[in-house]
Parts: sequence; C-alpha cells; structure tokens
Amino acid sequence: MKILTGLAGICIILAIAVLFSSNRRAINWRIVGAAFAMQAAIAVLVLYAPAGRAAIGWLSRGVSNLLGYSQVGTNFIFGPLAKQELGGTSFAISALPVIIFFASLVSILYYLRIMPTIVRWVGGALQKIIGTSRVESLCAAANIFVGQSESPLVIRPYLAGLSQARMFAVMTSGMAGVAGTILAAYAAMGIRIDYLLAASFMAAPGGLLMAKIIMPDTPEDMAQDEAIELPEGHEDEAPVNIIMAASQGAQTGVKLAVAVGAMVLSFVALIAMANGILGSIGALFGYPDLSFQQIVGTVFAPVMLLLNIPWSEAYQAGGLFGTKIVLNEFVAYIELSSIAATLSPTTVATITFALCGFANFTSIAIQMAVAGNLAPNQRPVIARLGIKALIAGSLANLMSAALAGLMLHLQ
Repeated sequence: MKILTGLAGICIILAIAVLFSSNRRAINWRIVGAAFAMQAAIAVLVLYAPAGRAAIGWLSRGVSNLLGYSQVGTNFIFGPLAKQELGGTSFAISALPVIIFFASLVSILYYLRIMPTIVRWVGGALQKIIGTSRVESLCAAANIFVGQSESPLVIRPYLAGLSQARMFAVMTSGMAGVAGTILAAYAAMGIRIDYLLAASFMAAPGGLLMAKIIMPDTPEDMAQDEAIELPEGHEDEAPVNIIMAASQGAQTGVKLAVAVGAMVLSFVALIAMANGILGSIGALFGYPDLSFQQIVGTVFAPVMLLLNIPWSEAYQAGGLFGTKIVLNEFVAYIELSSIAATLSPTTVATITFALCGFANFTSIAIQMAVAGNLAPNQRPVIARLGIKALIAGSLANLMSAALAGLMLHLQ
C-alpha cells in the first residue's frame, strides 16, 4: 500500500506541474523523461543500492570530518563557550562558524580549479543525459555546490541573451537547490548529512524536470548557440595565491553568516509575534493556541500525504513545509530539529528532502538582486516569473521527497 501511495504521489506531483505549464503541447517528453529518470536513478543509487549507500556514507563521513575541523576553529575563537554544556549547541556557535569555514574552503577549491572542473563535468553529464542546453546544465550543476547567488556567475556572459524559458530554468534550478556552505550548517544543526547530500544532487535534474514541464523550450530556444565554455573567472579581484583565496572566502563567509544570523533572528522573532497576535485573536473565538504553524500545517498537510507521510504526522510536516516556503528552509530545519523526536524516522527523512531547497518568497528578491544586476534586461523577466519559479522549485523538492520516501519504504 505504501508503494502504491508513493507512486500515486509522484504521478500527482507531475500532474500538478503539467497543470501549471505555459504550453503543454510544447513539452518535450524525452527531456522530461530523462530528467525524471536521472532524479529517480540518484534516489535509487544513494538510498537503495548498497554500493550507492556506501558511497553516500563515505561522503557523509567526509563532511562530518570537515565539520570537525570547523569545530577546531570554533573552539579556538569561543573557547569554553563552544562546549555543549556552556552553550556550544546554540545556533550562533554551532552553525554560523561552519558557513565561514566552508566558504573559505570553496574559495580555495575554486582557486585550485577543482570546483570549476567538477561543475563542468557534472554540467556536461546533465546536458548529455537530459538534453538540456549547455547554459542550463552548467547552472544546474553549479547549484549543487554553490547557491543561487553564486551560480549565475558561472554563466554570467550569457545571462543577458537567455530566452524566457531558459531564464526560467536558471531560476528554477536556483530555487530547487541549496548552497554547499549552507548544507554544512544544516548538518551542524543535527540534520542527517547523507539525506542532505542526496537531496542536493537530486535537485539538479529535479529542477530541470519541473522547468521543462512548466515552461518548455520553443523552437527559437532550441536554435540558440550551444557553443558555450565555462568562464575562467569572475570580473572581481582574483586571488593571487591560496592564502588570498582562503581570506576572500572567509570574508564572504562572514557576510553570509551575519546575513543568515540576522535573518533567522528576525524571522523567529516575527513568527513569535505573529503567534502572539493569532493566539489573542483565536482566544476570542475559543482557539487560544492558534498559531502560524497551525495555519500553514493545515494548508500543506494534504500535500504531505503525497510523500507517504501518515496523516497523524502530516499536520506537523505540512507546517514545516509551509514555513520553508513562506519564510525559508533555515527556519524550517531549526523547527524540524526541535520536533524530530516526535516524528517517525521515515517522516523525518522524507521531510528533510522536501525542505532541502531555496524555494521561498525571499529567493525571488535574491534572484532579482543577483541575476538582475548581472543582466539588467532580465530583471522584469525574473519579477514576472518569480512565483512560477517558486512553484517549480517547490515541486522539484517534493518530487525528491516522494522518490526518497518510496525508496525508504522499499528498504
């Protein structure tokens, strides 16, 4: 029964994507089928096949070791405060320093040309297997390792000339994915890194899958020049050695950590204020415990049933997914870590996949700021397609969660 429910959920998610399609007749089902097959194959490989599970376990141990190295720096800066009994489990001490360390590490990998090589390889694989354009494939690959703020830099020379459909694919890939630096912060909060890594890789074909259903290519798009090479660097100051690369990455990480900390602080406080107001209003009608989480949980609970989450837990899972869309995934993961003990392991695993993406309202503004500044002519396109890209990115995350839930029930 669980398997049939999982298969039905996958079909319904695809049907919802088709429902939102701007041109159903133009959908290239070969590309869609290849993208879905690749997303499903990754799920089977990393969650069901013994060799794949061993590989993702090896990667998880590697990330855990990196988190340990990050903790050494955290201990040096915060001293006794980094100990668990003195506040070392607080968000500011456990998660934010990880962002700084990983930003510095990623900068070093870019300087050594390791990261661009990986992005080229993965992007080339996506292009050959799925059949998407070079630009779309490279951007989707970049979103596995860096965030939606950095991935447009990979295709910077070509942003201004992208058609609406391909700009939408770039936007959706950004919404569906997460940054590697942020991924490590989630792991530092207690979220299982093997699920996060699997979700990150599944988001690349998943984002392209939903983009090509909701806004398929036109003949004009297919005629665009595909002879695209990955730029060797950005126009910003390039590091002259590995020390400068590490320093620049750390400075970028500090900015990101401060932004994340400020965002989480403000959003958590705003939710508390909203809950206070809702509770006061609800008390007038006999519902003193009315809260933001209850409202979004009620709205998204039916969606959670598509992921094979039992109705008894769908309400809480729906609240987490709604928090992710309305606010962001960081706040949702914080809430998940606080209630994980009350949910079944399969539900925790499934919702981990559903939350692993940048698809939220704030991301529309981020994409307008980043891609809009790199290609000002695309700013109106981003504004017009923002909500649609949010829906596409959310459906990509839900598809990853549905596939993951199916694989977990097959184990």
